[in-house]
Amino acid sequence: MDKSFDGANLRLARSAYNLSLADVGEAVGKSKQYIQRLEAERDKPTVELVEKLADLLKVEVSFFFSSPGHMLTEEAYHFRKLIGTKTADKQSAIAKGELFRRVVSFIDSKLRLPKFDFPAHGISTPEEAERAAEKCRVHWGLGLGPIGSMIRVVENAGAVVTTFEGSVREIDALSISSPRPIVVMNSNEVSACRARFGHAHEIAHFVGHEGRLTGDKGAEAEANRFAGAFLMPRSSFSKEFPQLRGGTQINWRALSELKLRWRVSKAGMLYRARQLGLLSEDQYRRAIVGHLFAKGQRYVEDEDSSIPHEQPELLLNALRTMQNRLGTSVNDVARAVHLKKDMLTRIAPQIIALEPSGVGGGQPSEVVSLSEYRTRLSG
Repeated sequence: MDKSFDGANLRLARSAYNLSLADVGEAVGKSKQYIQRLEAERDKPTVELVEKLADLLKVEVSFFFSSPGHMLTEEAYHFRKLIGTKTADKQSAIAKGELFRRVVSFIDSKLRLPKFDFPAHGISTPEEAERAAEKCRVHWGLGLGPIGSMIRVVENAGAVVTTFEGSVREIDALSISSPRPIVVMNSNEVSACRARFGHAHEIAHFVGHEGRLTGDKGAEAEANRFAGAFLMPRSSFSKEFPQLRGGTQINWRALSELKLRWRVSKAGMLYRARQLGLLSEDQYRRAIVGHLFAKGQRYVEDEDSSIPHEQPELLLNALRTMQNRLGTSVNDVARAVHLKKDMLTRIAPQIIALEPSGVGGGQPSEVVSLSEYRTRLSG
């Protein structure tokens, strides 16, 4: 047993809970130096210690002796914002992402989820971002008007959307480029408009930043330009953006109505208007600082309460299908990836919506299709 203990899995579970070496050592009666040696596989734990670690980190004992297979490189993880983010918080998000990826891989082996359908369009300039967004809209048949559900766009293209329990505000969103792409949104997000922009931002990484280390200002600016162009196509948005009163003042009532129609923040629409030359730099700054910020709408805008948050559907539908048609309970899924249900809930909070299943224990080889998941995206 000792010879096959995987220190990388110990580090993974520890990071998922954002625990330090000292935290784990104190909890199991060992020094942080000893825990570090275990992770580096320079020491071997006793059976009793492995059981303590499993209990602390909410994983099965077998987790520490299972092969993780191919683990993704850091380039596969795209963070929407990293400035001011602690390294430990970033590593915790990556660890939870890796554990969630294992869960999704297991589900993928049992069900036919929507196929990967993110077209590749290189993005390295603002104009390339604009064109990539336009081509993606055409590819997915979205037309030029407001998009009804951004989450459905992402999930119909083959990605799985989730949130992580205990995610920190400094990390707005995370996407993971893998055979089954993953998008993780911040559970603390208060604005549906901001969340929708985040989904469009993550699409940009899948479409234009494959294999590229992101998080720098350049890549994030490109993804933001894509998101603005994807949510507000220049041809249609330019026609609908309200004309300035007297050629200088914003028509705020009309902008509010436009926000409810497009489901994009007023700040986002103003920024897009500046990009498209509908507002000058001075007009934009006066609108943002002199109006929105002055009225306390820097983070939460007046209309936000009228725009409901979109909810992920694919993962929950998949788990329900596995329960009802394959006899595979949530506990079965957790055991298949060597986790306890508490850890599974941490990386996939949606599962609390599932009723406890009395069936389970077997893993039928039948593969069930979720192709009927596709639904209307716009309008």
